[in-house]
Amino acid sequence: MIDETQDKRIIEPKVLKGFRDTLPAMEIQKKAIINKLETHFSSYGFVPIDTPVLEYTEVLLGKGGGETDKQIFHFKDNGEREVALRFDLTVPFARFLAMHQNELALPFKRFHIDKVWRGENPQKGRFREFTQCDFDIVGVDNAQADYEILAMMDSSFALMGISDYRFCVAHRGLFNAFLSYLEVENKSVDILRTVDKLRKIGTDEVKSLLQEITSSEEKADKIVSFITKIDENEPFLDTLHRLSRLAGDEQEHTQRMEQIYQYLSDAKIQDHFTYDPSITRGLDYYTGIVYETFLTELPNFGSVCSGGRYNDLASLYTKEKLPGVGSSIGLDRLLAALEELKSPVLKSGSSADVIVFCLDPTLRGWYDSLARTIRTSGLRCDVYMLDKKMGIQFKYAEMNHIPFGLTCGSEEFAANSVTLKNLLTRETHRNISIEDAISLIQRK
Repeated sequence: MIDETQDKRIIEPKVLKGFRDTLPAMEIQKKAIINKLETHFSSYGFVPIDTPVLEYTEVLLGKGGGETDKQIFHFKDNGEREVALRFDLTVPFARFLAMHQNELALPFKRFHIDKVWRGENPQKGRFREFTQCDFDIVGVDNAQADYEILAMMDSSFALMGISDYRFCVAHRGLFNAFLSYLEVENKSVDILRTVDKLRKIGTDEVKSLLQEITSSEEKADKIVSFITKIDENEPFLDTLHRLSRLAGDEQEHTQRMEQIYQYLSDAKIQDHFTYDPSITRGLDYYTGIVYETFLTELPNFGSVCSGGRYNDLASLYTKEKLPGVGSSIGLDRLLAALEELKSPVLKSGSSADVIVFCLDPTLRGWYDSLARTIRTSGLRCDVYMLDKKMGIQFKYAEMNHIPFGLTCGSEEFAANSVTLKNLLTRETHRNISIEDAISLIQRK
């Protein structure tokens, strides 16, 4: 006879290019960072929102920009509607504002942490499905709002335990004023997207493309000169004023940046920020300050946090003026970079703080009671549920990076005590109360 089970076709387990599974150790760390950030954003008065992962294609294509439009995953649904997966959290937010503006108090501060999708070429630290952590202020156009987003970026990195980073900021308005001074403002979109590729393709290739766009070697040279930082140690305001002169002594945007820098100085965080004229952000919707963030030890890894001011984005969907400014932490890219650096920020992702081992199956009810007491204290507790040798149970704890274990048998049960073992140092505390065991774990 033929075994029917052998006849059944086994589907090869695989994932699409640019997509990936996340194992518990990394996902635990990721969720821990997300929880920290959500609490942190809330401390500034920001509130959470959510938007659908699917939008009408025409909604998303409205203002993304040529390169982004090519990367959108779009298709027809069962109702023959043209729909697309969101490529960021900002454009859906603009649609959200247009639909709900009468239900929101302005200024409106929001945060949104969720997945987005882009059909770009996968590479190190860059995926087709990834998590963004967005935070925005809408309904106000002033230096205070710009500063608050920058300050939140800085405090968020400090909260995550990251210290070696640099926020590179610039102003799209100042760059546009320079292009107007050069009389090439009608080609600003193509110029901006070309300059945005500087770190990827290099100065020579950018200059060649700019010469094609402007039909002038002289103007291409001047643009390259404008976006090139003369000295990495050039002070923020010195860079700003030098560029302002190149833009015909432009004042409006220069004064805004001076005011923002003053706020950063008052907060004593100005050293984390540098004025980098090569930062333009390729998306069409930015109108004011723009910024990208680079890890000092991985300067070529790409930006792990970026954003800027967008005063006209919501105008696609409403006649109301809704100026906004925001930033987005690319969480998956940041985690990939920290993993490459073997950063201590990425501690082992433990599934629990303590595990109750099973020495005696007849004591399972007591084990559960101990676990419930531990959980009430705010600690995470696992109870091993199989009748296995202790070596197997210890291996389970090791694979789940659990630092403490309770090894309790009939002797401890009779004495109403527990034995606590530090599974990393092998230090053991015998015949102590469950309350003392909890205090020891919490102190460690």
